[in-house]
Amino acid sequence: MVSEATHHVMQANKSKNTKPELKVRKALRKAGLSGYRLHWKKAAGRPDICFPGRRVAIFVNGCFWHRCPHCSLPLPKSNVAFWSAKFERNVSRDERDARILVSDGWTVLVVWECRLRKASFDATMAELVRQIRLSESQPARERGRYVDVGSTAPWKLHEARRRARGRARR
Repeated sequence: MVSEATHHVMQANKSKNTKPELKVRKALRKAGLSGYRLHWKKAAGRPDICFPGRRVAIFVNGCFWHRCPHCSLPLPKSNVAFWSAKFERNVSRDERDARILVSDGWTVLVVWECRLRKASFDATMAELVRQIRLSESQPARERGRYVDVGSTAPWKLHEARRRARGRARR
């Protein structure tokens, strides 16, 4: 159980039309990619943005709630058992939905909130648009893939974390 105050704070968090989602939608329209559906019920997991004709599902994930692999955020210090279970459920639900979509021949694109910051926004959106257009040209038998858009190579992540730890110690 969580306190009444925590319950109200969690309830106030939006699940639709969040700022990161709105930024992605605006950039897609600017790139000439309109005609998408929002939170389409017919696709597993109700993707944030869905191109049914192209069979492309886009999930815009918040780093805290979906446990971003790039940010390595710590768990909250209080009520650790509750938060651990909640985050595990969120991650397993995300994996299940992506697996279902990929097995049905959809291209699943995941955009993390941290990849939409000023420094990496343009590169992330260029990659997202490229992946959407790439899915159009693929034959039906080659469809069904999962792409973490804007992800950094593992060695770059390791190097960045090492540098961050060095700065924190000073």
